[in-house]
Amino acid sequence: MSGFDIFWLFFILMTLQPLLRQRFLEAARQRMIEKIEKMRGSRVILLVHRQETMSFFGFPVMRYIDINDSEQVIRAIHLTDPDVPIDIILHTPGGLVLAALQIAKALKRHKAKTTAFVPHYAMSGGTLIALAADEIVMDEHAVLGPVDPQLGQFPAASIVKVKQEKPVERIDDQTLIMADVSEKALRQMKIQLKDLLSGKYPPEKIEELAEILSQGRWTHDYPITFEEATKLGLPVRKDMPVEIYQLMSLFPQPVRQQPSVMFDPTPRRAGHGEVRES
Repeated sequence: MSGFDIFWLFFILMTLQPLLRQRFLEAARQRMIEKIEKMRGSRVILLVHRQETMSFFGFPVMRYIDINDSEQVIRAIHLTDPDVPIDIILHTPGGLVLAALQIAKALKRHKAKTTAFVPHYAMSGGTLIALAADEIVMDEHAVLGPVDPQLGQFPAASIVKVKQEKPVERIDDQTLIMADVSEKALRQMKIQLKDLLSGKYPPEKIEELAEILSQGRWTHDYPITFEEATKLGLPVRKDMPVEIYQLMSLFPQPVRQQPSVMFDPTPRRAGHGEVRES
């Protein structure tokens, strides 16, 4: 074999390496999903959005909840017997309201018990889906987020506030139109959220939660911790199965040239040689 042939063989192997690595990861994920399903007697559905090396050239791509996701999740729910519990694992910054609502409504209609697992974060549309489940299992450091509507880069509640606090004659037509759309978006989101929460709380509690979560009390990226979710009265627990963490470890971020976090991954236990404070 000539040097030229060796060069091309090396080039082909390097080109195929990301594809093969992705295939191995997908197989490992499927095995872990099957393990969790057998352990819990449930259907496990993952909705995970993070950067992965997706393209031929290895550029990272950030994804959000979209219509393709809603189609796939709803299909998985349809393929699940009504008497089989559903466990949905959420790791997402949110995304398209329409898609998130479709998933949430399908999850709420499932007859058997539904559980949302949030190992790290489920913001915006992710929170909307979690609220549709019968219970939410959060890591003690995980967070949910408000579900207030956003119009482009602006919160709908803030646009409405401009209209309320500024004389109409000093507001341009485009802002007035955005304010009108914002009022409708806020009203619609509150109605949808009350529908998702129906049957879980008394009417006055549903009204309170819908107002707090959908009407712009906080910034859209405000982290609702486990403690705060408990105070709000949400059905949260924090007994996260270790298998969920193991499954999430199979969704790595793209490898950076210089890692930003480093540590020895060996579990540390007291009394096994580590340094302890006196």
